[in-house]
Amino acid sequence: MNVFIKRGLQITAVLATAILVCLSVGGMYLTYPGTPGKSSFMTFEGYVVLPKHGLLNVLDYLTLDGKALFVTSESTGSLFKIDLNADRPSSSHVTEMPGAGAAHGIALFREANIAFLTRSEENMVQVFDPRTLQQFQAIAVADDADAIVYAPSAKLVYVANGDAKLATLIDPETRSTVGTIPLPGKPEFVAQDPKTDLLYQNLEDIDSLAAIDLGKRTIVGRWPLAPCEGPTGMVIDPSLRRLFAVCSGNAMLVVFDLDLHRVVTSLKIGGGPDSVAFDPILHRIYSAGGAGKLTVIQQDSSDAYRVLDEIRTHYGAHTLAVDPVSHKVYVGYASLIAHPRIAVFSPTK
Repeated sequence: MNVFIKRGLQITAVLATAILVCLSVGGMYLTYPGTPGKSSFMTFEGYVVLPKHGLLNVLDYLTLDGKALFVTSESTGSLFKIDLNADRPSSSHVTEMPGAGAAHGIALFREANIAFLTRSEENMVQVFDPRTLQQFQAIAVADDADAIVYAPSAKLVYVANGDAKLATLIDPETRSTVGTIPLPGKPEFVAQDPKTDLLYQNLEDIDSLAAIDLGKRTIVGRWPLAPCEGPTGMVIDPSLRRLFAVCSGNAMLVVFDLDLHRVVTSLKIGGGPDSVAFDPILHRIYSAGGAGKLTVIQQDSSDAYRVLDEIRTHYGAHTLAVDPVSHKVYVGYASLIAHPRIAVFSPTK
């Protein structure tokens, strides 16, 4: 055999072997969650394993209601209710409400023991009992229903419709739509300021923030979030008058002054950030992103922040919630072949 041909075949064989090894390692990483990375600031307590349907399971919003954690599935349309076991997370009881169309946000209307769930592919909001998961009815809304919140001061449920670039308003008593609010961009997430009762809506495609007065049913202010690109999750610190927004386009968290209406500082965080949560007692901000990092940020003052740690989680672990009482952090894992799960962390210092 020609020596050059032989050498070429050897090189090809080595390259093929390397590719197979890389694919195997990558496949194992994507399918097997393993244990999160070590941290000096957070302790991993275990997983709450959820039912799986098909090969791919992508979780979306995590919503805490006392000792219950509601988890929506974007890929299957299911809603999971986890009755949390504080001492042994893996022993928590899980019930499931199946459904059609991607499931996203949840708004709780505790006065009547009902809840509202957005389904973007079905263009509707589903009404259900949060205690039993019994389904009542479906309310038709505009395209791409995603974020949702109940505003007690206005006694309205607010639904952000992404593709339609508007918000749908629902009367929770009559369970019917009562109006819409046009938006100048594509809404992604919404946060309510308990001091002013204004809703703050980010506009993902124009990197902006809008303030909405539900009593007047109109936008009362709009400001840029630069240097933020592609704002996604948001949360408010009402005490220090700060809004925290994570930015999927450039892996950043920006801090927005709610009184001066401007960004006061920004930090680099883990890639593909999608959700953010704030612990007002510990003054900690947590962000989760698709790149598989849980970023832990300390708030030293209203305008001073520092990244304490970036904990390795799992690719696609992009959604989270924090319990302000126990201070536990819950991170939702997407899954390929394996079961989807919720990782539970507690602060150590």
